[in-house]
Amino acid sequence: MSVAHTAIFPPAPLRALVIKIAPILTERKQSVAVAETTCGGLISAALLSVPGASAYYKGGLTLYTLPSRIAYAGWTEESVKGYSGPTPEVVVGLAKNALTTLKPTYVIGESGTAGPTGGTTRNRTPGYVALAVVSEEGEVKREVETGTSERDVNMIKFAEAALQLFLEVLQGEAKIEKASL
Repeated sequence: MSVAHTAIFPPAPLRALVIKIAPILTERKQSVAVAETTCGGLISAALLSVPGASAYYKGGLTLYTLPSRIAYAGWTEESVKGYSGPTPEVVVGLAKNALTTLKPTYVIGESGTAGPTGGTTRNRTPGYVALAVVSEEGEVKREVETGTSERDVNMIKFAEAALQLFLEVLQGEAKIEKASL
């Protein structure tokens, strides 16, 4: 494999973030897992692209479909009756499940609408993504709108936003707080 070939993955915005994230986690002896939907594994793949990732990466779940969420995220047929698309609360739930099962220090959660089609509510509009970083101490949530309906562009932008939020948590710029009741 040539150096030129390996330089194309992950995409440059993701690479810039993971080369900052990896040494922080390694130095602190902390770990991360991922519960992602719309990114289709891109967040996990970016984290794994750094040599030595086994020191900090606990695993990932690509929970794109309802059957995968039932099989791997603790959802039930009953719990999905009122499902109305991706929300910060849904993402926190996916991440908390991964926190319980994989036992990392942190879980990055993501769910959105990549496009090109979607719905009429804000969270079903192409370019919308809900993000969370969850730990035993609590959570931080964020919503992002990219302004585009280009599926591949949104997948990268969603992964970038998720990794950026995670980096902000690691650097103390975004605070994990206990969830309000």
